[in-house]
This record gives sequence, C-alpha cells and structure tokens, in this order.
Amino acid sequence: MNGLSASPRAALSGAMTDPFGRTISYLRVSVTDRCDLRCFYCMSEDMTFLPKADLLTLEELDRLCTAFIAKGVKKLRLTGGEPLVRRNVMTLVRSLSRHLSTGALNELTLTTNGTQLAKHARELADCGVRRINVSLDTLDPRKFREITRWGEIDKVLEGIEAARAAGLAVKINAVALKNLNEDELPELMRWAHGKGMGLTLIEVMPMGEIGSGRIDQYLPLSLVRARLAQQFTLTDLLESTGGPARYVSVAETGGKLGFITPMTHNFCESCNRVRITCTGTLHTCLGHEDASDLRKPLRASSDDLLLADAIDRAIGLKPKGHDFIIDRRHDRPSVSRHMSVTGG
Repeated sequence: MNGLSASPRAALSGAMTDPFGRTISYLRVSVTDRCDLRCFYCMSEDMTFLPKADLLTLEELDRLCTAFIAKGVKKLRLTGGEPLVRRNVMTLVRSLSRHLSTGALNELTLTTNGTQLAKHARELADCGVRRINVSLDTLDPRKFREITRWGEIDKVLEGIEAARAAGLAVKINAVALKNLNEDELPELMRWAHGKGMGLTLIEVMPMGEIGSGRIDQYLPLSLVRARLAQQFTLTDLLESTGGPARYVSVAETGGKLGFITPMTHNFCESCNRVRITCTGTLHTCLGHEDASDLRKPLRASSDDLLLADAIDRAIGLKPKGHDFIIDRRHDRPSVSRHMSVTGG
C-alpha cells in the first residue's frame, strides 16, 4: 500500500483493501460543485462556487474513474452538486458506459435533483444506466420552494416521470427535516411506493457552513421509524444495494423503505466506498477532513502509475469511521467542506 507494486500491471489492477479489511468497490464522483437549487440544509443562499478552471475536465474524470475500475470498483455513482448541470456531462456518461459493456463495471448510476432529468432520461437509459436516485424532500410546492429557495417541483415530477418512462428504476431520497417535512413522510412514502419507487430517508449531516443552525433541522431517524411503526408494519431486510442504507419492507404499501443514519447509527463497519471531488481530491470518509490530491499525479504522467500509487496510499489511510455530532454545544459543521463539493 505504501509504494508501487513490482510491475505496472499489478499497480493498475487488483482489489483495494483498507487497513480494516474492507474492500473498496464503490466510487462516488462529483462532476461539479454547482447546482441549480439551493437546498437550505446543503448550501448557503449565496454560494461561492469553484472556478471552472479548477475542475477536472470530463476526459480527466473518465481517466480517473477508469483507474479505479481497474483497481476493483464495481459500482460508480456520478453526483454533484447537480451532475446534470455540468456542460456535456452526457459525453462522460456515454464514455464510462464502455465499462458496463466489458463487464468491468457492474453498475453506473447517478444522484440528481431531477430538474434536468426530463432532458436526459432517455439517453441515460441508452448508456446503460438502470436506476437513479432523485432527491425530493416534499410533495408540497410551497415547502419545496422553501427548502430549495427557488425550485419548481413540477420540473422534478416531470423528470421522474420521464425517467420511469425510459425504463429507469427510480429511488427517492428525502432528508428528514424537523418541523418541516416530518409530518409528511408517511404521505411521501405512500406516493413513492404507489409508483413502484423506493424511498430512503436521510438524517441531516453537519457538513459546510450554511448560515443557519442544524440543530433546528436535525430529526433523528430512530424517532421517525418509531412513529412510522405506529402506522405501518415494518420488517427488517438483510439486502443491501452497496450503499449505507438499512432497509425495511412496508406491508401496507408493498414497498421498500431505507434509513441512512450517519448521526444516530453510523454505517462505518461495512463501508466499501470512497469519494472524489470535481477537483480530483479523494476523500475516503465522508465525516473526516482527510484529503488526497489525485489531480497532481493524474496530470504528471500520461500513464497511470503515479495515480495508482496515490490511490493505494490514500486507501491505506482510510479511517475506521466517522463521529458526526449535532447538539447545542456543537452547532457547527463537523466537516468544513459542503456536501455539494464532496459529492452527495
């Protein structure tokens, strides 16, 4: 892990295993820190985005992803910001789809806010994308505008229907927000399950300065689950999609409900993923300030030996877990970078 392997071929291939024996097979890549919404738990209203010159080119993102696939990544998720606002991003998706054709990659997917989905759903399906996650915290147009600061929910709903029509499996991601959407979560679940879509609930995470206190937003999912169990029959499922969610089946709706609980019950023991920002910084843990620069070795050589060495060294430093805290004494970001930079 601390140097190049004996041969170039060995350096560029083989499973990545962290110091705690976890095999890294899932890569999340932020293609942009920009977004066309300003969800108040994610961004401040007046965000300062990275200069475009700092971003990796689409060709560099392709090469970086390909290096990780050669080293054992089987699931690749494109994120943002909002990935579909990146100019010509579909050329990257189409290029990466070649790894699906060869069998080197099992799944290529993305997380989106849905606003641009109507334009791209058909092409995503043509590129071999089979399922996507759409972030949607409410079905109420007024609440949607309040959460996103200026978003129009009709665009998102149109995008979801376009994705379903294209044959994409859609899962809804909703952040549970105290005193805002907590009473709506049963309705949101019925709606999603009624359309054959899964729903995953997510706790607010203390990442980045957003100009308001997260303690006023934070709603523990242990409480949400207890409330739902009063109305619905929830049965734990053992299955996993390779991400951090724990799932239950809901007898009354016939659907699946996920819980992502970085605050009340972290998921570090089975963590199989790392994240790359749009500037080429590798973060091996969402909840740590760790950072490994992959842009420098990427640009230093036309082959990937320096890059492979940098990846191995970073994986060798992956921490055992994170310790997010939200309470009145810690009402500040645990991690200074915004989720939009890290990749949601």
